[in-house]
Amino acid sequence: MRHLVSKLIGACLLAGSLVNQAMAGGPYKHNGAEVTDTATGLIWKRCVEGMTWDAAADTCAGKATTMTHEQALIAAKRSGGYRMPNVKELVSLVNRTRAEPAIDNIAFPSTPSDASWSSSPSAAAGTAWGVGFDSGRVRHLNRRSAYVVRLVR
Repeated sequence: MRHLVSKLIGACLLAGSLVNQAMAGGPYKHNGAEVTDTATGLIWKRCVEGMTWDAAADTCAGKATTMTHEQALIAAKRSGGYRMPNVKELVSLVNRTRAEPAIDNIAFPSTPSDASWSSSPSAAAGTAWGVGFDSGRVRHLNRRSAYVVRLVR
């Protein structure tokens, strides 16, 4: 009986650890300008469009480019193998233990707190889903408004 209780406690601790890891938006493998999410297998650009990876400073440098949804889709097509994430992929980056921005700031340094586009259209006319990395909230974004985009492959 004591052995069974010990096994159950170990299983609960492991499950809790996995849930905490998932809620924290990880685990990640950093590889220069890219980050691999080992839970999903997705490879993300570390920097949003308009910013570039500065290896010497270990951060993203420059100014984030904001664009309409159509401009973001075009930029993704021209990116050389990357694409815009769907809303489920994008929300997988949210770190519920953080705010301003609600994302792992080691894996994704200098992330703007404003919303990021997803490729997913929403039911409301003229909108698409996005994630506000100020709080990690998913919301409808007007396709004609300008927001940042983080690409994935």
